[in-house]
Amino acid sequence: MAERVYDENGRLIFTEEMREEYTVLIPQMAPYYFTYFLDAAISEGYKAELLTTDDYALIHEGMKYSHNDICVPAMLVIGQFIDALKKKGYDADKVALVITQTGGGCRASNYIALLRKALAKAGYEHVPVISLNANGFEPNPGFKVTPRLFHKLHDALVFGDVVMGLVNQIRPYEVEPGDTDRAREDVDKMLEAYFMHKKTFTWRRHTKMTKRIIERFSEVRMKPLNKPKVGIVGEIYVKYSPLGNNRLEETLEEAGCEVVVPPLYDFFLYSFDSRAHDIKRYGGPWKERLALRVIVAYIEHRRKKARKMMKKAGFAVSIPYKALKRLVDGFIDIGTHTGEGWLLTAEMIDLIKHGAPNIVCTQPFGCLPNHIVGKGMIKKLKKHYPESNVVTIDYDTSASKVNQNNRIHLMVSNAKRRLQEDTRETSL
Repeated sequence: MAERVYDENGRLIFTEEMREEYTVLIPQMAPYYFTYFLDAAISEGYKAELLTTDDYALIHEGMKYSHNDICVPAMLVIGQFIDALKKKGYDADKVALVITQTGGGCRASNYIALLRKALAKAGYEHVPVISLNANGFEPNPGFKVTPRLFHKLHDALVFGDVVMGLVNQIRPYEVEPGDTDRAREDVDKMLEAYFMHKKTFTWRRHTKMTKRIIERFSEVRMKPLNKPKVGIVGEIYVKYSPLGNNRLEETLEEAGCEVVVPPLYDFFLYSFDSRAHDIKRYGGPWKERLALRVIVAYIEHRRKKARKMMKKAGFAVSIPYKALKRLVDGFIDIGTHTGEGWLLTAEMIDLIKHGAPNIVCTQPFGCLPNHIVGKGMIKKLKKHYPESNVVTIDYDTSASKVNQNNRIHLMVSNAKRRLQEDTRETSL
């Protein structure tokens, strides 16, 4: 068995020997993306598994080993990890856990410390925890984001945005129930094979695969219906995770809506761009700022190709990052970087301006950044965009799902009423 090595702060390091023997467990935080992250990790030689347990009772497992004032995302991720170690038959001496770490002014930056504390309390202090971040925190010899893995993770994010956008635009209108899900299963198999390549740069291959994905989804026949569009914004975890938001997308689709969720890649671009902005405003290494700006420009160039193909096939596409950033002029300072910062406000404005004025703003209870840039901006948004129909939903250990759904359905009722009124006015 691999020898356990600790750094000067007592942190258990994930070594190269561990990479050969250990299984890395990945929490399911965003279904359209983490499946492809898993494919990318496996293709690079990691033994990795995605935790798919989605029972909300996991939160009680997390509460046993962390303070109950910690927000829902932390409790759910901690609960999912500890539940897997206890009940899924893993050898606790040969598993490692990986978790994202933002490094910003948010409790999400502290999840990794909370997780280690919870593991020690549960008797798993010998399980290494890997921080996946873009800031160089806590390096591990056995887990490195090589240039090839970086590009595969980039591809995973682009593919995830494309697949999510296509599924949400097609499934509410499919003629044959289940056709969209079957198309997604086919695409997932295609991408599992795609990520096995051993090339660092795959521009042409990536473009061809994007085209194949769009073509497969274009085969799904759709009904010419008119449904209200409902956008989902908020804290990054409860925004994308069905486990974190009580299957919000499913609830909205069942209520007769088309769901619109902003691309996840915008959050990463916002993170890179925020660091570059802070260096310019407060000082810092100019080379780092230049590198960050080059990365953002490169990623946007690659995303542009995917947007063009989707638009050519008749699907709605997201606006470029720079255009998204300009939307908050006069609303909020672009130096607001805590949590989702100005990006959350920009996403709401984007949704309102592009046909989805009905918005669910998801937030863990007590998430101060979200309350400011989400809930705190609603009055100003309403003043500039009277047609906006925004409801904020808190996701907490004590939150009632019945109450959450009642508020969501009230918003949906208003959305349907307005759509009917607009349809009548158009027909006159």
